Amino acid sequence: TPSLTVKGFTSSFADLVERVSPAVVNISTTKTIKTPDFFRDFQSPFEEFFGKNFWERFFGLQPHKRKQKSLGSGFIVSKEGYILTNAHVIEEADEITVRLATGKTYQAEVVGRDSKTDLALIKVKSWFDLPDPAKLGDSDTLRVGDWVIAIGNPFGLDHTVTAGIVSAKGRVIGSGPYDDFIQTDASINPGNSGGPLFNTQGEVVGINTAIFTTSGGNIGIGFAVPINMAKEIMGQLKKEGKVTRGWIGVTIQELTPELAESFGVKDTKGALIADLVPGGPADRAGLQRGDIIIEFNGKKIKKMQDLPRIVSSTSIGSSVEVKIIRGGEKKTISVTVEEMKEGRKLVAGKMVPDLGIQVRELSPELADQWGYPLTETGVIVSRIEPGSLADEAGLKPGDVIKEINRKPIRTIQDYRDCLKDASIKKGILFFITRKEGSLYIVVKEK
Repeated sequence: TPSLTVKGFTSSFADLVERVSPAVVNISTTKTIKTPDFFRDFQSPFEEFFGKNFWERFFGLQPHKRKQKSLGSGFIVSKEGYILTNAHVIEEADEITVRLATGKTYQAEVVGRDSKTDLALIKVKSWFDLPDPAKLGDSDTLRVGDWVIAIGNPFGLDHTVTAGIVSAKGRVIGSGPYDDFIQTDASINPGNSGGPLFNTQGEVVGINTAIFTTSGGNIGIGFAVPINMAKEIMGQLKKEGKVTRGWIGVTIQELTPELAESFGVKDTKGALIADLVPGGPADRAGLQRGDIIIEFNGKKIKKMQDLPRIVSSTSIGSSVEVKIIRGGEKKTISVTVEEMKEGRKLVAGKMVPDLGIQVRELSPELADQWGYPLTETGVIVSRIEPGSLADEAGLKPGDVIKEINRKPIRTIQDYRDCLKDASIKKGILFFITRKEGSLYIVVKEK
């Protein structure tokens, strides 16, 4: 049988591993956590006379504190002692210790962290005798089926090496709007977090971040942050200690085949605007709910997840062209990108037998009951018949129906009139508001 050859390597990765391993580090952290003391577990009779915290005030007893240790991985990215890892590895750490493959240890401090991408940059305090940094590759050149090698410290076992292939790219696992993971079957276990994923040239193409598991161990599905994304984040963390992101003030959703048909477009490429922040950049520029964004600043929006990543990396204050489809026609609108601040997000009735929806006109009392502003108008869903078309489409009790087939719904009569003209076979387009935000839903006969 012929030996396996992968871009100049035979069936063994031993030479490659020996060359790149020195840049991989073990990261151990210690943080102080408070635990309840014995006296907090019952009501003291003295508290009736002396008030709460009797034991602390009179006897100096303090909440018990203990040290909690955790392990992770990372890799050296510069000769000045900068190390890239996962944000959750160093979260709330009081002490960070970096250990090399040789056993030598260094104290490190946090330069910056970004929870949205789970990346962090730390720096060792004495870096003059560190090994050479890892070489960073180009994750965009990765192809499904390429070999990759993960090195880390699973379960505290130093410099464990596993190999596998790239199973998929651009994976979305529900961790946030910036999901863009490399999926691999190279074994990634607890302790591997923050470690590098190498290609067969010895270049880092990803940062091992998550495993898909039901048991706590590896079942052959691991995820890594692409190194190209990490490069952008790392540069900002090194310079500012934080990440600044662009924002245009829209809530978007995936364009499903049913929605595409309802909006009269041929394919599902693009991001559908479900809502806009009043007075936000997109609103001021003239973008509207129901617009489909197909290009932003010259970059195609092939799927919904593309837009948050592209917008976030756009320079603050820049005016960009946004290409949309509105009413079946293409338009171009200029939008000025602003900085994303904390709290901002990209983000007795009539039963209709065929749909399985029971609704009531939204009164101030109902609005208050469901947690909506008292001024909210529309028709609220009071019940969904289990297994009905509405249930399968994703409508829920508490949803406020604002439009049906793009016609405004303010009263029960509006609701009934719109449904008279609607066709379940063609699909009925609902625009609804719920506590999490606004979105479009198509109810259609299957």
